[in-house]
Amino acid sequence: MIRFLFRTLGLLLLAAAFVFFVYDGTKSLAANALVTTRLSEFWGILEPSSLQQIEPYIKQHTTALLWDPVMVTILDAPAFAVFGIVGAFLVLLGRRRRPKIGYAR
Repeated sequence: MIRFLFRTLGLLLLAAAFVFFVYDGTKSLAANALVTTRLSEFWGILEPSSLQQIEPYIKQHTTALLWDPVMVTILDAPAFAVFGIVGAFLVLLGRRRRPKIGYAR
C-alpha cells in the first residue's frame, strides 16, 4: 500500500516537472534567453504566507545551517529540477523488489 502511494506521488511530481519544463521552455523560446521558474516563485504564487513562515520555523526547530545553505539552494533551484528529482526518488522508493534468483519461496 505504501509503495503504491510512493509511486503515485512520484509520478504526479514527475508530471509536474514535465509541465514546468515545457512552461520554462516556451518562455525561454519567446524571450530568446534561458528562463526558469524557481521553486520559491512557484511557492510564493501558491501560498506566500507559508513561504515567509517556513524560515523561522526551520531555524527554531532545527539548526540554522539547515536553512541557509540547504533550503536556500533548494528554493533557488528550478522547479522542474526539484520536482523531477523528488519524483524520481519516490518512484524508485516505491518500485517492487526483484525476486532473488535461486531461492525457493
